[in-house]
Amino acid sequence: MTDIKMKLAAAAEAAEAAMQEFALRYAPVAEQNFARVLDAMRAHKISENHLRDSTGYGYGDVGRDTLEQVFADVLGAESCLLRQQIVSGTHAISLALLGNLLPGDELLYVGTPYDTLQKIIGLQGYAPGSLLEMGGKYREIEVDFDNLNAEEIAAAVRPETKILAFQRSRGYAWRPALSLDILGEIVAAVKKQHPHVIIFVDNCYGEFVTTREPMSVGADLIAGSLIKNPGGGIAPCGGYIAGRADLVERAACRLTAPGIGSEVGCSLLASRVFYQGLYLAPLTVQEALCGAEFTAAFCRELGYKVLPGVGSERSDIVESIEFGNPEQLIAFCQGIQKYSPVDSYARPEPWDMPGYTDQVIMASGSFVSGSSIELSADAPIRPPYIAYFQGGLNRWHAKIAVTRTFADMAEAGLL
Repeated sequence: MTDIKMKLAAAAEAAEAAMQEFALRYAPVAEQNFARVLDAMRAHKISENHLRDSTGYGYGDVGRDTLEQVFADVLGAESCLLRQQIVSGTHAISLALLGNLLPGDELLYVGTPYDTLQKIIGLQGYAPGSLLEMGGKYREIEVDFDNLNAEEIAAAVRPETKILAFQRSRGYAWRPALSLDILGEIVAAVKKQHPHVIIFVDNCYGEFVTTREPMSVGADLIAGSLIKNPGGGIAPCGGYIAGRADLVERAACRLTAPGIGSEVGCSLLASRVFYQGLYLAPLTVQEALCGAEFTAAFCRELGYKVLPGVGSERSDIVESIEFGNPEQLIAFCQGIQKYSPVDSYARPEPWDMPGYTDQVIMASGSFVSGSSIELSADAPIRPPYIAYFQGGLNRWHAKIAVTRTFADMAEAGLL
């Protein structure tokens, strides 16, 4: 046990140095992102009047409408639909896709979409209102995310292809997050041959990780969740869709009703937390990334495969750790729960979670239920038993939770 303790201490020391180096390198990115948010709020003259709630239909909700304009500016979009009534990132993506696909239109996905999106498409069992049930078409392109080929992706587009979709983060796959530089190359190649195709990006876990968002490299439509990066750890719910104004409005009509669209939807929760969450988001993402870098370095020192590697380019906040066996994977997730500020006494177990094909274990002792910008870890229980670790409102939480979890695993004879 003494040897293991010494090994853990050495790993923590090396990881601390890697985290400090990353923090210095990333600081200018966080500052630039914060300046963009601050300038958007100043440009729209945010006042106390914008921070209130509304009731009923929500007609003339100035706080809601202005918040959407601020988000649109920050994301580089023509328009934004940001609503408390969007219940998750999956819901936002569903609105964006199904609101813009008619019977006979094809959705072409680059790679295999995240588990819950397969239900939306109609690939995993019966789901009422899925794309396939509504007469849409679906294909996916098998790709190597380490070597994406823009011309090959452009060549896969057919006349019936309406939307070409990308998932910026890795989902439950061992692959790098999508680089915006590479996305820009693909968009240019596709638009040159097929200017009518809508480029959609699932932006979950990617906001504020770099100084750009997908709109800046030619995406037409993006979607995400407010209990991930852009909510700054204090937004209690909600999601957004941003991009071309006509595409966003079609998504709004899917959320409410045709002819109503984005005109209604009251702010039962005061808009204050959503404005303040956006204000905090660039710095919160910085902390999450520092925690991810620490975790990557710590686990690498202990001999585990990690992605991204230490010092690598990051395009999302997720750190993947390959454990190779279910016992260590489950113990790791249980440890992250144990060292959380909320529900630390709970012991997560794998279960049949709706929308997933495998049993899933999820650790999230967060102030906002299910928040994944707060420290969390989750995984499908399937080989090679990879944990997906993300979030952390401050880097020290990630450091403490990870090092103590591995110490507990060593004590239990799992290392």
